[in-house]
Amino acid sequence: MGLPLDTRKLQFIDRRIGVLVCGVLSFIRRLSGFSAPGSVARKPKKILFVKFAEQGSTVLAYHAICRAVEMVGRENVYFLVFEENRFILDVMHLIPEQNVLTVNHRNVIDAGLRALGALKRIRQLGIDAAIDLEFFSRSSAALTFLSGAPSRVGFHTFFGEGPYRGDLMTHRLLYNPYIHTSQNFQLMVEALEQAPDKLPTFGGKIPAADALSPRFVASLPITREVQAIIRQESGQSNAPSLILLNPNASDLLPLRQWPSARYIELARRLLARFSDVSVAMTGAPDEAEVVGRLAADVASSRCFSLAGKTTLSQLLVLYTLSELLITNDSGPAHFASMTPITVITLFGPETPLLFRALTPRAIPIWMQLPCSPCVNAYNNRQSPCRDNICMKSITVDHVFAVACKAYLDRQKEKDAALVLSQRS
Repeated sequence: MGLPLDTRKLQFIDRRIGVLVCGVLSFIRRLSGFSAPGSVARKPKKILFVKFAEQGSTVLAYHAICRAVEMVGRENVYFLVFEENRFILDVMHLIPEQNVLTVNHRNVIDAGLRALGALKRIRQLGIDAAIDLEFFSRSSAALTFLSGAPSRVGFHTFFGEGPYRGDLMTHRLLYNPYIHTSQNFQLMVEALEQAPDKLPTFGGKIPAADALSPRFVASLPITREVQAIIRQESGQSNAPSLILLNPNASDLLPLRQWPSARYIELARRLLARFSDVSVAMTGAPDEAEVVGRLAADVASSRCFSLAGKTTLSQLLVLYTLSELLITNDSGPAHFASMTPITVITLFGPETPLLFRALTPRAIPIWMQLPCSPCVNAYNNRQSPCRDNICMKSITVDHVFAVACKAYLDRQKEKDAALVLSQRS
């Protein structure tokens, strides 16, 4: 029961109601003096990360979580996340499964009750440091404050340079738009060792930008399951060499979508160029119908849809069994970075300088138009754009050329590895 919540409704609530909530909580904080910034850094014993949305960003937080584990031990690191996004935390195996606290946001009532339940448990756990990984979300700032943690790290609006979300953090940081998102996340953990009243002034070195994503290792049973799915959907007795296309973005940012017709044309050209390759289109269960039609429109027995036909764990295994993934800037690009697949990511309203997948096999395509990127942390990832020419300017010719080179490079690597193994 209750009002169903999608991404747009969540953003509306965060913008309209969140401002009021953060304002009231900030007033209460000033009256109570609860954890005003002090002159001495507290050594944390239990650290909570708050990151509700975007599984891809959770992958980018990998090294930040690792640093927290170094500080307090894996059994003392916790994560608050939307229920449907906990999967990637379980896959990374950084913290115990019972340390992942979830909120279901299918409707307003469920979301409210689950948030209250999560806060109750957080307070019972005695969390003493909370890190808000959302850029300028009001709901995450409010929940970080209500966690009761005496040390709270988050991005702060000092001079109106970002959306208002009160004055609820003890460790107030400036968002740095000139470094990769993973680096910003790592600095938030490092801030716990800084004297709060000195921040946002922050000495030391910026963490390395080329730190890689975690490695996903597929078990033999689940690998066999995925191979069986591929054989069934492809109609081939032996699993073929696969190039994956991910045609759809979530509703979080529709401007990131590449025109569907171009995926169809790209699939046809790849199949014509490589006779030993099949093309599989992927997507979430709610995208299955649309993706199925796109695959059918390719009109080839070597093109089929896997949208909604794999679990998220099986999707990662699918990446390990495939050659290329071609996708827009969305979660799958970051999931795939945990596997050996080559990831070609199409950027438009956002920039690979901040959000590229952390893998040496990542190939970003970004046309760098004067209006791109148009969404960022400061504008709450909202844009006045109604015509995403940044994505439309990426031609099929361009993507096809990049994909062909990437595929042929992989084949050369395999041939070289085979020769080397035969010599040894």
